[in-house]
Amino acid sequence: MAKRNIYIDNIPLEQAQKLFQEAIKECSIFQLTESIGVEDALNRVTAEPVFAEISNPHFNAAAMDGIAIAAKKAFGASEKNPARLKRQVDFIHVDTGDVIPEGYDAVIMIEDVIQEDDETVLIYKSPVPWQHIRPIGEDITATEMIIPSNHQISPVDIAALLAGGVMEVTVYKRPKVAILPTGTELVEAGKPLKKGDIIDFNSHMFANLITEWGGEPNRYGITKDDYEELKENILKAVSENDVVLVNAGSSAGSEDYTSSIIRELGEVVVHGIAIKPGKPSILGIIDKKPVLGIPGYPVSAFFVMELFVKPLIDRLTRRQVKARKKIPATTARKIVSSLKHEEYVRVKLGTVDGKFIATPLERGAGVIMSLVKADGFVTIPRNLEGYEAGDTVEVTLFKDFENVKNTIVAIGSHDPMLDILADILHRNYPNLFLSSSHVGSMGGIMALRRGECHIAGIHLLDPEDGTYNVTYLNRYLRNEEMALIHVVERTQGLMVKKGNPKGITSLNDLMREDVRFINRQKGSGTRMLLDYYLNKINIDPALINGYDREEYTHLTTASAVLEDSADVSLGILSAANALGLDFIPICGEQYDLAVPVKFLEQGLIDPLLEVIKSEEFAQALERMGGYELKRIGEVKYLK
Repeated sequence: MAKRNIYIDNIPLEQAQKLFQEAIKECSIFQLTESIGVEDALNRVTAEPVFAEISNPHFNAAAMDGIAIAAKKAFGASEKNPARLKRQVDFIHVDTGDVIPEGYDAVIMIEDVIQEDDETVLIYKSPVPWQHIRPIGEDITATEMIIPSNHQISPVDIAALLAGGVMEVTVYKRPKVAILPTGTELVEAGKPLKKGDIIDFNSHMFANLITEWGGEPNRYGITKDDYEELKENILKAVSENDVVLVNAGSSAGSEDYTSSIIRELGEVVVHGIAIKPGKPSILGIIDKKPVLGIPGYPVSAFFVMELFVKPLIDRLTRRQVKARKKIPATTARKIVSSLKHEEYVRVKLGTVDGKFIATPLERGAGVIMSLVKADGFVTIPRNLEGYEAGDTVEVTLFKDFENVKNTIVAIGSHDPMLDILADILHRNYPNLFLSSSHVGSMGGIMALRRGECHIAGIHLLDPEDGTYNVTYLNRYLRNEEMALIHVVERTQGLMVKKGNPKGITSLNDLMREDVRFINRQKGSGTRMLLDYYLNKINIDPALINGYDREEYTHLTTASAVLEDSADVSLGILSAANALGLDFIPICGEQYDLAVPVKFLEQGLIDPLLEVIKSEEFAQALERMGGYELKRIGEVKYLK
């Protein structure tokens, strides 16, 4: 067995793309064509020009309902001297599309024909030869070029081809793309899972991207981490396909064999690209066919597909593909980046006061939801340490530009109900979207202060008077007219595993050596609430095992408890219910949406407010549990 390759380069993206394009230039796959039926040719690209077999129309045809005549028989006709014509002698009745027989060279519209009797008509206007007649070949003439080569066939092209008597066209073949998921830990979707198993979803993402781009995906079964088995399957894939994608095994781990196998069977053009995510990618050739090793992390895999596989498919299919739209936007917070890589940071977008705001999402290469939630991405070039909050950046869009413009931007405290609220809003108002980013209550207030969002979810307790939210808005947004939309009273408490195996009953148990805690991030309302209670009962946070371990949402801390990487966390009852955890109530709290009054006055928030007050939303919250709805939708204007 060949040794694994442990060296990964760091080649700049443009250089890697150029090297790969040069290496595959002579590949025979670029010349593959096929003849297909015209009716199946939508979006295919012609490999040669297509010429009409017949004319259209292939006979002289009436262009109007009326009568066909020999024009000379009515020359000079006028109101004072009408032409009198006899049926079957001087004229025949025709409908639109009827054949014009020999001897007839004009059609008079039926509304210009005066019926004198059953056999006779009067014509008051002299006709012009060939008026209202479609001559042979008016639309298409036999041997005329209908569409040129390298033309993407549209629905109207198909109609023209059929009208011209063309039944088959020669097009570039759809490249057949092999997808090889690899890894002993992988299991097929829908199979029972045990610890350590990973569902193979990447290969399905690849297959659908290939289909969307005009290729034909050919997904193979999972290959275990075995050198000889992987080598055999790569050889099989190369023999049966035009392009081969090997997913995972592209890095330098003890079971990462892809680069060694490609090198043994062909040529590794590039291994290691200065991009993040996606660095350990492999660009190679076997038997004059492109073979790419794509990282296993889904976000890395997606960007490598975008940067290398999509351009390759576009070249092979010759499809006319529009580049993704790019727009300028303002960063909602600081983005730090390494100097070594070109980095792609997923962002949520919205327009606030006429400017686009880009809020960074979680950046881990394994976080597939960052792609689901993203409206686009910001590219941070190599040798740039990132961007400051408020910098203008260029965002490459994933989604429709109009969707971004019609988005209500929410930045602030997390609550699972925000996803439900967004879903109901979009269902009832298909052109409206709610985008929420979770940075904690204080983060939401600061975003409002910088003009980066429309609303902020907050639940901040004033320890002096026991009120919620008003004190903080008056302190940090004193120069802005603000209002609070009350949403719910919700219950905060300790989330523990089902059955409470550690016997946790109160915050005092966080001091125990055998209890592992997981916290929310600094600036979150939950973190501030915890600190308030710890201070109240004289507990030093430094003595809590896990106090400095942070997550950004109630569901992620609840998940840590469920998966036994923590024993307890402070969170809301609805999150505990969602993941089947036990719950020890600590207190109730008020969750509001803070909103500048100007947005209320502009009517921007009216649809959202309507949904908040709706029975549909109330029923959804009751199903989730942990919410009190007495004052839901109440608006309080602050002085």
